[in-house]
Amino acid sequence: MMLGVVGRQAGEVGRLIFKRCSNDNAAAMAWVAASKRFMSTTEMNVRDALNSAIDEEMSADSKVFVIGEEVGEYQGAYKVTKGLLQKFGPDRVLDTPITEAGFTGLGVGAAFQGLKPIVEFMTFNFAMQAIDHIINSAAKTNYMSGGTINVPIVFRGPNGAAAGVAAQHSQCFAAWYGQVPGLKVLVPYNAEDARGLLKAAIRDPDPVVFLENEIMYGETFPVSPEVLDPSFTLPIGQAKVEREGKDITITAFSKMVGYALKAADELAKEGISVEVINLRSIRPLDRATINASVRKTSRLVTLEEGWPQHGVGAEICASVVEESFYYLDAPVERICGADVPMPYAANLERLAVPQIEDVIRAVRRACHRSSAEDQREAA
Repeated sequence: MMLGVVGRQAGEVGRLIFKRCSNDNAAAMAWVAASKRFMSTTEMNVRDALNSAIDEEMSADSKVFVIGEEVGEYQGAYKVTKGLLQKFGPDRVLDTPITEAGFTGLGVGAAFQGLKPIVEFMTFNFAMQAIDHIINSAAKTNYMSGGTINVPIVFRGPNGAAAGVAAQHSQCFAAWYGQVPGLKVLVPYNAEDARGLLKAAIRDPDPVVFLENEIMYGETFPVSPEVLDPSFTLPIGQAKVEREGKDITITAFSKMVGYALKAADELAKEGISVEVINLRSIRPLDRATINASVRKTSRLVTLEEGWPQHGVGAEICASVVEESFYYLDAPVERICGADVPMPYAANLERLAVPQIEDVIRAVRRACHRSSAEDQREAA
């Protein structure tokens, strides 16, 4: 009943707006298009967004195949490859032994020959066993062959802190791979990102490291019919302004985008208008969008789960200092994971990764709104 009331009220508002726009044909048409998108928006979780992207790209291109541990019979460790073995068969969905160096090398070799492998790592922590193939073979071969050999391969799987899995299974590799020429590094946040960026990665002629987040697989987000279209992709290297603001900019990626948006909601109650940028891509990094936002707001907070030294936030700070230093009204604030291996104890684990209250305190400091409580916390 409540939905019916809301729907009727929305309809009345819509009719009034349309009546006012009727004298302006362009405005009326824009309103109709926007209302259609709103009314037909559905919801999709990140896992299904990734699964549908792989399914559609495998259907569209017989050169695309999936390889990794438990991607077939078990349907994927996180069920991202659910149903693909049944649909495409064992020649295109290949279960492998527990040997990252082995199946990653097979994938890179197949890409050299013009196939388009999607290599799944159960977690990117295990990709360290295969890092020679990723960096020395996949990333560098196009350059070393004088541009004659393309390496169209996607390395994908969960990245960053999970929960209760300790130091060897909880680390962010965005800065690691983001430093390597020849790689593209993508970091989806929501279902739209997951679907659009993964489809773009599979179609790309270069190697792409696709860093998902285990905690986000089950998170549900609204998606428009445009996102569900099989031809939908997102441009690699282009950030998205998730929320516009005028007082301060927050850059974030993956799960931390959600933290930034929640912090922005709280800060709005204090009269602080926060602009939130979802980076989407670590390499290439959309420096133009970041600097344009900082030149508007004059303040910056960078947010990431990874360690502080040589991190993504450090690179963003360098870019802003180089290109927009004289627009800054306050020092840049960096929020990162603690500079320690991830603890196993739940209370220490929480202290080792950024929290929403950390973002709020950093924004208050940059905007000179720190309370006595904030100062005690900082001390």
